[in-house]
Amino acid sequence: MDIAYIPSPSRGVLYLGPIPLRAYAFCIILGVVVAVWLGSKRWVARGGAKHTVGDIAVWAVPFGLVGGRLYHVITDHQLYFGDGKNPWNALKIWEGGLGIWGAIALGAVGAWIGARRRGVPLPAYADAIAPGIALAQAMGRWGNYFNQELYGRPTTLPWGLEIDKTLPSGEVVTGVYHPTFLYESLWCVGVALLVIWADRRFKLGHGRAFALYVAAYTVGRAWTEWLRIDEAHHFLGVRLNDWTAGVVFLAAVAYLVIVGRRRPGREDPASIDPAAHVEQASGDGSAEAPADGKAPVDGKATADEKVRVDEKDSKSGKSSQPADEKVDAPAAAGAAKTTGEDTKNLT
Repeated sequence: MDIAYIPSPSRGVLYLGPIPLRAYAFCIILGVVVAVWLGSKRWVARGGAKHTVGDIAVWAVPFGLVGGRLYHVITDHQLYFGDGKNPWNALKIWEGGLGIWGAIALGAVGAWIGARRRGVPLPAYADAIAPGIALAQAMGRWGNYFNQELYGRPTTLPWGLEIDKTLPSGEVVTGVYHPTFLYESLWCVGVALLVIWADRRFKLGHGRAFALYVAAYTVGRAWTEWLRIDEAHHFLGVRLNDWTAGVVFLAAVAYLVIVGRRRPGREDPASIDPAAHVEQASGDGSAEAPADGKAPVDGKATADEKVRVDEKDSKSGKSSQPADEKVDAPAAAGAAKTTGEDTKNLT
């Protein structure tokens, strides 16, 4: 009996005239948009300015893409260098091949540069953006689906992934395999929800929400990596990415414990983003401006405005003195008499 397995797409690119529209690229772009959107909402909730996350992402995203590609090319150099290989293929990022470890590492460098330019502490920024990165990974993994790559071992499970593709070597691959792209995508969604929940429950700060994301992600990555059958380097019989996941997991857990003891709680909201103070000072558009377009200084009228008011009142015969400052003549006379009598008594 035939089982309805998950079908793979017949192609992962559409052409708009001569312009190729690649599903892999769309998945990455959509992930970046979601990460920035969610990160911005979390950053504002922590006391930051609305556009800070996007401004820093301008630095972090290009660095991350370069880092991800470098990690892939270095760890899978046999695909691009050697006899019969074309080194220029290492630049074809649209064909797939981004290592998350390199993307996070070099992306952090870009984020540090952007954060430094904005006067923002990097750990606080990392905490805000962490769930968004997990969701971006969840979406990016669907690019592997459209490219029919990074699948797992053969399986007869009903959610198995049908593969029918021709490798660059000319070898034809057909069969049903574990959809490791789907496993990791769902795991990343769970990681994002875990970080959001833990951040609200325990008020994580000083980079601990980001460390939780890293620790949780590496656990799922180690499992999916174990299922994969694509070509990879091994050390002591274990795939290189599994070793990397283990080391990164230990580092993230150590960071969680040490920083949790030394700096519990979150950063002071007033200290994380100088741009937020500028928004508050300007009212962020919430304050209604005067009809003539001139805003009062410190809530007081300018000297020119006071002169115009006095001239207007003098023409109309009205006093410009406020009502609560008008002097009652009989009361003033009585006060003066009492003051004089008191003065005599004192002498």
